[in-house]
This record gives sequence, structure tokens and C-alpha cells, in this order.
Amino acid sequence: MNAALQALSNCPPLTHFFLDCGGLARTDKKPAICKSYLKLMTELWHKSRPGSVVPTGLFQGIKTVNPTFRGYSQQDAQEFLRCLMDLLHEELKEPVVELEDAHPMSVEESMEEEKSQSDVGFQTCESCGTCDKTENDAIFKPVLEDPAETTMLIQDDDNNSIASKDWQKEKIPSNKLKQTNSMEDLEKDANAASETTECLNNQGTVKVQIHSRFSEYISDVHMNDISAAQTSSSNEGMNSRLSNSPPKSFPSCSSLAPVHKKVSTVSSPKRKKCKKYRSVISDIFDGTIISSVQCLTCDRLSVTLETFQDLSLPIPGKEDLAKLHSASHQTSLVKAGSCGEAYAPQGWIAFFMEYFKSWFWGPVVTLQDCLAAFFARDELKGDNMYSCGRCKKLRNGVKFCKVQKFPEILCIHLKRFRHELMFSTKIGTHVSFPLEGLDLQPFLAKDSPAQIVTYDLLSVICHHGTASSGHYIAYCRNNLNNLWYEFDDQSVTEVSESTVQNAEAYVLFYRKSSEEAQRERRRISGLLNMMEPSLLQFYVSRQWLNKFKTFAEPGPISNNDFLCMHGGVPPHKANFIEDLVVMLPQNIWDNLYSRYGGGPAVNHLYVCHTCQIESERIEKRRKNELEMFIRLNRAFQEEESPSTFYCISMQWFREWEGFVKAKDSDPPGPIDNAKIAVTKCGNAVLKQGADSGQISEETWNFLQSIYGGGPEIILRPPVPPVEPDILQTEEKIELETHGL
Repeated sequence: MNAALQALSNCPPLTHFFLDCGGLARTDKKPAICKSYLKLMTELWHKSRPGSVVPTGLFQGIKTVNPTFRGYSQQDAQEFLRCLMDLLHEELKEPVVELEDAHPMSVEESMEEEKSQSDVGFQTCESCGTCDKTENDAIFKPVLEDPAETTMLIQDDDNNSIASKDWQKEKIPSNKLKQTNSMEDLEKDANAASETTECLNNQGTVKVQIHSRFSEYISDVHMNDISAAQTSSSNEGMNSRLSNSPPKSFPSCSSLAPVHKKVSTVSSPKRKKCKKYRSVISDIFDGTIISSVQCLTCDRLSVTLETFQDLSLPIPGKEDLAKLHSASHQTSLVKAGSCGEAYAPQGWIAFFMEYFKSWFWGPVVTLQDCLAAFFARDELKGDNMYSCGRCKKLRNGVKFCKVQKFPEILCIHLKRFRHELMFSTKIGTHVSFPLEGLDLQPFLAKDSPAQIVTYDLLSVICHHGTASSGHYIAYCRNNLNNLWYEFDDQSVTEVSESTVQNAEAYVLFYRKSSEEAQRERRRISGLLNMMEPSLLQFYVSRQWLNKFKTFAEPGPISNNDFLCMHGGVPPHKANFIEDLVVMLPQNIWDNLYSRYGGGPAVNHLYVCHTCQIESERIEKRRKNELEMFIRLNRAFQEEESPSTFYCISMQWFREWEGFVKAKDSDPPGPIDNAKIAVTKCGNAVLKQGADSGQISEETWNFLQSIYGGGPEIILRPPVPPVEPDILQTEEKIELETHGL
């Protein structure tokens, strides 16, 4: 865990997000991993940090969610990274409302439309396919101004680990809805819903003190490529008013600044809403691979886009290296549109020299070799034939892929472990990798819009030992002084670059390198010293400014993280709007907008009246549904022997429960009992062992009238048979009574 956390900690885009935008680490989900990680980063990078930091909260939270990491057995660092980043993404993800023009989309956009790139678990890409897939508020203000203090320690102390009760998962019964605690929780949620509605009704004009001016924000954290401007703002203390209606004289945000005609307005009638999910994890680590499969019979080409957050590369052996380096194979690769360009300069003489050298000193494997083996075309034949959609049969095919979009930070996982049925082995081949200038141009798709394909190494995770036992260490480059350090549990040592290059790499983190981005940041920093008088102040997303400070390609300005689709501030974000925006003078905005575009331009912040009305309507609906369900379910509990039970899918019920408890913003779809039902004699009956619950007929009719769906699954308790002797006795008694 220490090696993985140190590697992530030395990824500037992610670390600066938690240090500069810590107010955005908000979540109601347990166990609140993002808050624990925020606390860890704050302590780890504080100027007055202690000699070591124990991530107890983070460790306990991950153990609560994933039982795999409980106990003291050896765990894989790559699996821990996937688990941690997946949890961070799930807690920090938020829906993004994109306003798109109603014109035909490109091929890439249409494929992305079918599959959201971010709302998935932490994924890895293996062989060109989709594979396996703070506790407290910050006490210290993060300061990174002292380059001498760069030693960071993380020490795990399992004995001092205390499980937090607040981080226990809320368990929902899988077969019945008859537990008293659940009903008490629902009643509490009903009261909370009414309080929330009152709070929204009482919300009027909100005044927020905006302390976050750009000059203060950009000088908060010292960076190597930015000379922080030491300027003081004379207008410090300016109030930003969040009114409950937009300015009457300016119905459109872009009309406030006529100069910026290209800024997208929010009132265009020819636009449609497209909802996606994103987080800081997906912004930093998400990449896209375009995978193509060609049928060798009808030449039909099937193209798909696949999202990855790391690349799991094979380590080629001698025969694989010979194929990759051979001139004949590189020709076939280039013709097939694969990655033979990586070996285009390779000649016969150099090939034979490397080949004979490998007989004496073993194969010389480079990271480029692993990448070329990963992206090489794969022949689909034999047991792995391709199901052609045009031929409607299994056919021989060829599969090849390239990268459509490279992430800001590229995580590369070398597949050193092989797991067989009875045993596991480790591949100890040394893989050489560059510290700077990793060129990925040969693996880029031809129609890719990517401009920066050069990467510099940030950190390396190494595994020492065998497949059954071992120890992890990390080598990380400090962003403040560009020196390399070895992190081995409580020991932190400065090392040379040659030591890093000779390491047996297991996981590598590479960051995009761009001199142009550094020059642009220095230019904007120089403009702050001019302090030209500004008649207009512009509000810009704090998250986008973090991208500007740390990304090689920050992309267009995006203010949609603090604006709704109507151009105002959503009511639920009004209370912490200061954490979402930074105020810019006009000259800074003009330069940023002319360079990156995007928008929309925002000079006035107001609470969206339309969203507030909709929020009040949703809260009222939640309250009514919750109260009605509690009343009907209480009556159902009081029945001594109900004649019928209605079964409902617990998967759907949990979605509905999350909606009425205000954990999810969107209501669930129609009731879906298809997964818990089987058809017998034309009737839907409950599948054995299905994840279902039992409700009354009235409750079913209530939910079904709102959401629809089905099918109905009715259970009738068996009536105990009456014995014949008892019947005869009862008949005799009845006859005697009648005779009397």
C-alpha cells in the first residue's frame, strides 16, 4: 500500500486537485475514501509535516469496502491501485450536462454516445480489449514552498487500526422488507426530506465572500514551471452575490461580454442535453483505444472505442522479440495498420547484433517492445475465430488497435505474474524504460486529435520476491526539485537516475510532457504582475484552473461543473460556490479564452430559479412516496396471515430507496423483475435464490402505478391440510348440536 500511495502522491495533477480543490471532496457515500485521501495528502505535503504519516483511515475504509485487503497476506499493488481509484471515482463522480449542437456527430462522438467513458469501474486494457475490469476537515493549509523538505513517509500500523462505525456498509435485506431498523431509517429520512424542503423554500439571496482571486490561487502552491506572482489584491474582500434570479437586462451569459462571441450560450434552442459522468480520476487517467476487427472472408471492418485507465503490457520472450524486430514482420504490421512503425528504422545488421547478443546476455526487452507486442495485430482463428455480423458465421479475422486519446497520466502495468491452475510464476526479465521522452506516436491512430504524445516518467513501483511472497518499493520523482527518491516503508532515500533505470519495474506512471504548456503558464503568471485595472471580473471553474496548472493539455475552459443547464448555479451547490470558482480579471480571462476557448463566460452568479422549483418538486415527490410506503408497509407488518405476497427485485428497490433518501438525484426506471422471475406454464414465478423482497399487494400497486414495469410475481402461502379425523369429529359435533 505504501508504494502505491507514494506513486499516486507524486502525480501532480491528482495531488494538486486535493490540495487546491479540497472543498470539492464531498460525498455522502461510505466509507468516504476521498475525505481520507484528502486528509492524507494534506498531512503528507504540509510544510510542518511529521516524520511519518499513518494512513489509518484510508486503510480501514478500503478494508471495509473490499474484504480482499483484510488480514496480513500479500496483496497485489496493481489491484490496490484499481480498487482505490475506482472508489475515488465513484465518490467524486458527478453528472455533466453537455449542450451539443443538433448537427451530425463524428464517428468518435457517436461511439462515445453509446458508451459512457467514465461511469465504469476502474478498468485495465489487456491485449486491445476491455479486461477485468477526510475523515476530518483539513487542519493545515497545504504549502509546498520549501524544496528542501521533500521527504515523505507513510507507515502502516495494523495494530493501531480502528474500524470506524460510520464506515460500515448499509445492508439491505435481500429477501424480506420486514426489519424494524429499516423502517425506522425510512421514517427518519421522511422527516429529513421535509426539513430539506423547508430549507429550499427559505433560500433566497445568498451572499458569498469570494476570497479566491486568481493571483492568490496560482501562487498557493509553488511549481517548477510557474514563477508565482507575489502580488496583493487591493480589491480583497469583494462580495459575490448569488441572487435567486438571473439579471433581467442580460438573459444570456455571453451577452455580458460582446467580445467573446464564440462562448457557448445556454439559451440556444437548437441544443440537446447529454448526460455523462466524470471525476478527477477519469479526467487524469482515462484514455481511449480504437479497436478494429476485420473479417478475412468478406473484409467487413468492425470498429469500437474502449476506455482504459491502465495498459497491461505483456513481456515478450525471445521468439516474440525476433518477430517484432524482423523486417518481414514489420512490413506486415505496417500494412495491417498496426504498430510496426515503431521498428521502421530497425535494419538487418542491428537486428542480428541484438539477436546474437541475446544468446549470451539474455533478451534485451524495452518498454517499446512491450508496447509493440501489445498493439501488434492478433490473428483470430481456430478456437478464437471471429463471429462476423455480415457472414453470420464464425470466420478467421484480424484484430488490431491503436490509441485514439492518450490520458494525461499513463499508467503502465507489466504482466510479470502468470497464474496457472496449480501454481504461479513470476517473469524476472528486466525491461528497460526511458526516464524522459517516451514517444508514443507509433501507437496513435491516424485520425486522433491528440497533439502531445511524449511522456516523462513520474514514478515506478517495483516488486522484489517471488509470485507467492515479496515486498513492494517505489521510486518517485519529486516535482519540486526533480530529484528521485526511494520509498521503502519508513525509509526514504535519495537515489540516482541510474538506480531508477536499473529497477525491475512492475507499474510505471508517465506524465505528458509539453514545453509549450509550461511557457503558457509562465506567460499568464507574468500577466498577473501587470495588474491592469479591470472593469469586469470573470468566474472560472477551480477544477479547470487546476488542469491549467498541471495538465499538458487542459482542454477548453469548462464552467459546467458549477453551472446548471440553464446557466445558473444549482441550488445544492450555492452553499459552497466559493470552493467551485475562482475570480479572474478581464485581461487574464481574455488571454485564457483566446488560447483555449470554451466557456461559457460568467460575470454574475445566481441561484437558478428553474432548478430550485424542480428541486422542491422532487423533494415533495420523495417525501410523499416515502411516507406512503412506510404507511403501507406498516399495515402489511400488522397482518397476521396475509393471503398473498408480491415479490420485488431488491436491485430495483435499492435504486428506489437511494432516490427517496436523496442519495441519488434521478428516480429509478420501471420496476424490473425479469432477473428474479422464471416462466412456468405461462406464469412468472420466483427464481430460486433470487435477490428479492416481499411486499403487500397495496404496496405493489402503489409503486407500479408510479413506475410501471413488472412482471408480477405472486406468492401464496400454503394452507395447512386438515386431517380427516378432525373433519369427522367436527361433523358429529355439528349434527348433535343441530339435533338439540
